[in-house]
Amino acid sequence: MRVLGVDPGLGRCGWAVLDRHGGRVVAAGYGTIQTGGDQVATRLAELAKRLREVLAEHRPEALAIERVFFNANVRTAMTVGQASGVVLLLAAEHGLPVAAYTPPQVKQAVTGTGGAPKEQVGYMVRALLGLDAVPTPADTADALAVALCHLQHAGLAGLGGRGDGGGEGGGTAGGLGAASTADWLARAAPTSPGLRR
Repeated sequence: MRVLGVDPGLGRCGWAVLDRHGGRVVAAGYGTIQTGGDQVATRLAELAKRLREVLAEHRPEALAIERVFFNANVRTAMTVGQASGVVLLLAAEHGLPVAAYTPPQVKQAVTGTGGAPKEQVGYMVRALLGLDAVPTPADTADALAVALCHLQHAGLAGLGGRGDGGGEGGGTAGGLGAASTADWLARAAPTSPGLRR
């Protein structure tokens, strides 16, 4: 199964494609799309164009998105909602099933706790996928975490290995443990800073 994980945003939208094949989960590509300017409509069009390119290149079978969560900053919540709408529209256009996860769900899946800081999420993404470094910016790491969350929920996580990587920021990748959340977390969690046991 190939899944596209998205951390939606207007200024920065993280994306990540994870592929499960041969019992392994590898990163086929990942990156962050940035848009700028005063015209929201133009920026949304640019976001759609860039995401269509990702979809055309990687051809995922499913899409996982971080659900818009309550935010005290109304303007931020609005732009995230607008970007999410673009992502959902593209998923519908391409006939992709969509799963949405809240930030605490994503953090719980990747770190074992729903209140983990972004730094811990990035650390665990690097450890679980066998990347050479923590993906940056944080939007990219978050998108990888969303995709990992979906694979865990779908019961499709396989034992890790090195992969080709590719795309914007694409890198080598390993994978998750196959048996259970506790098993695959245990492989990386002992050295995860601040992980509550």
